[in-house]
Amino acid sequence: MELVLNTFGTSLSRDNEGFVILSKDGKQRIPSEGISSIQIGRGAQITSDAVLLAIEREIEVLFMDKSGQPLGRIWSPKYGSVSLIRKGQLSFTFTKDAVFWIKDIISRKIENQQALLLMMIPRADEIEREVNKSINRLEDYRTKVRGIDGEIVSDVAPTLRGWEGLSSKIYFKTLNLFLPERYRFEARSQHPALDVANALFNYGYGLLYGKIEGALIKTGIDPYIGVMHRDDYNRPVLVYDVIELYRVWVDYVVCSLLMQEVVTDEYYSVREDGSCWLEALGRRVLIQSLNDYLDEVVTMKGLSRSRLTQLSLYAQELAQQWKKYI
Repeated sequence: MELVLNTFGTSLSRDNEGFVILSKDGKQRIPSEGISSIQIGRGAQITSDAVLLAIEREIEVLFMDKSGQPLGRIWSPKYGSVSLIRKGQLSFTFTKDAVFWIKDIISRKIENQQALLLMMIPRADEIEREVNKSINRLEDYRTKVRGIDGEIVSDVAPTLRGWEGLSSKIYFKTLNLFLPERYRFEARSQHPALDVANALFNYGYGLLYGKIEGALIKTGIDPYIGVMHRDDYNRPVLVYDVIELYRVWVDYVVCSLLMQEVVTDEYYSVREDGSCWLEALGRRVLIQSLNDYLDEVVTMKGLSRSRLTQLSLYAQELAQQWKKYI
């Protein structure tokens, strides 16, 4: 269970072995058992006693910006065999195995995009032909990704970034065909979004960044040591590598909300500069929808676990693999 406080004026404090939420609607006591993370948005508050209880219970505390991305994090010092894993992680980034790893990440990302497009094909013949054409183009890029070779990641990174960007343009242009007319967008826009669809995508990715970063930290992996994304100072660049495997989860949730036409004007606001931002209702619905999707049990590699647990298992698998590179 995740505790999300993103309404201005809301505060979280400690009451013995539980938490108390104080808001304009009153006071609510919540036991600490079963809480996996606490997310604090701008304008909300948390007391030091509540933070200490979270540390004792190994509950991560995230401070989020208005786009859903984590600005800061407090976690227990008990996570992972940190020194051993991070030494191996650093060594891994300079091996040819890292090239195979990032190629597999991008190839699987494109495969996931193809699968989502196939799943959403409508009965209209014209759109179906367009979708099939896009899937074939994506397969061409996937073939190129699998075929490229290099001794270290820097040999192939610029080319991979180019192919990844071009394939994503094809994917989002095609994904747009499934959306009701009022929600369609010209192109992907970030920092800031220029329409409600992109505002939902951006906020959803921000939430997913936080979950992936938390999973990596808990296993002892350093999220600031990237493989393909290695040049951004003071950013958790490994998260930008790993998230490519899971972006399609956010895409599915966002498209489902838009296709159901549940998104109303109350979900977002447009500012004078044309930027689009989710309001409290929009954030709340997206957070709940994404959490429900991540809690859904699926079978991957023969294991039936929730999607969020599958993500954690992948992080644990990475940690064990990278430890061997010391």
